[in-house]
Amino acid sequence: MSKNEEIEEIEELEETTEETVEEISVEETLKQELSEMEDKFLRAQAEIVNMRNRHNKEREDSAKYRAQNLAKDLLTALDNLDRALEIETNDEHGESMKKGIEMVREGMLHAFKEAGVEEIDSLGQTFDPNKHQAVQTIPLSEGQKPDEIVQVLQKGYILHDRILRPAMVIVAQ
Repeated sequence: MSKNEEIEEIEELEETTEETVEEISVEETLKQELSEMEDKFLRAQAEIVNMRNRHNKEREDSAKYRAQNLAKDLLTALDNLDRALEIETNDEHGESMKKGIEMVREGMLHAFKEAGVEEIDSLGQTFDPNKHQAVQTIPLSEGQKPDEIVQVLQKGYILHDRILRPAMVIVAQ
């Protein structure tokens, strides 16, 4: 082989090497872009699943707490029924009225229970600022614990895990 032929062969090899390097570079770029697109696709899929889950949770919460406003409004009526039952009666007519009021009250309590509304048990319990509103404190008497609720002035109610109205209480300190 002559020197010219060797030089030509070397030049051809250099060109082939440059083309191969360019092809490898393009292939690596395409692989990187494909990887980025796959990542974006997976993130978009995850976001769709999260949005669907959020929507389902909001729909469940809406159904779970749909009675909240109505229940809040009816609590005053229930309080009035309780006050009416505390009135002393001396005749048969008054007793029959009380019995009727008690039946209405029991019907309301049953409807509340069906909707998930429950009375907050307060008397004798330890004061919890999340469930109770202290309107007065009194000195500790014998047998009482600190922060014990000694009197309930207005009953509190809860809807599932939400407070509709805190109980208004007197607490021993």
